[in-house]
Amino acid sequence: MREVRWASKESEGIEHLAFDSDGDGIRVESVVVGQRYGEAYGLCYTVHCDSLWRVTYAAFRVMGGASFAMYGDGLGHWRDGEGRAIDAIEGCIDIDLAATPFTNSLPIRRLGLARGERRPIEVAYIAAPELVPTRVAQAYVCIEPDREYRYEGIFRDFTARLKIDADGLVIDYPTLFRRLPSPA
Repeated sequence: MREVRWASKESEGIEHLAFDSDGDGIRVESVVVGQRYGEAYGLCYTVHCDSLWRVTYAAFRVMGGASFAMYGDGLGHWRDGEGRAIDAIEGCIDIDLAATPFTNSLPIRRLGLARGERRPIEVAYIAAPELVPTRVAQAYVCIEPDREYRYEGIFRDFTARLKIDADGLVIDYPTLFRRLPSPA
């Protein structure tokens, strides 16, 4: 089990994430204290992936507010916690939880891009504290394999160069997040 922390560069937010990877897949548990549009929130989330970094389960809970769970088959088919299909994100393989840099690791690791390769994708975007998944267009470009990638938020005309570590976890996300020293 590995633990990492990120601080928000926009506000006083912070995240503490526990990351575990083995031959069967990836498991993450995290808590985020943040702000959106001037409103403070606390959020905990869990993400499970198969060994190919495809999300099979994700659950989100805002302290004192909404909660949402979703199950994926790794092929773009999603069901909510009640077993109902989530048609709005049909075909999306990755999720993007706006409150964390962690979910950038999912497509970075899953896509396995070669240097200079660019891949547009559609992801299930989940903003906190609302927790309503919507389909958005993004793209990733490999600058240096296993070290640096360019994220393109096509849906909002935003780009950032992301540096990652050996596990694929973001070290620096300019203007949004920075990794803090490892917890003792």
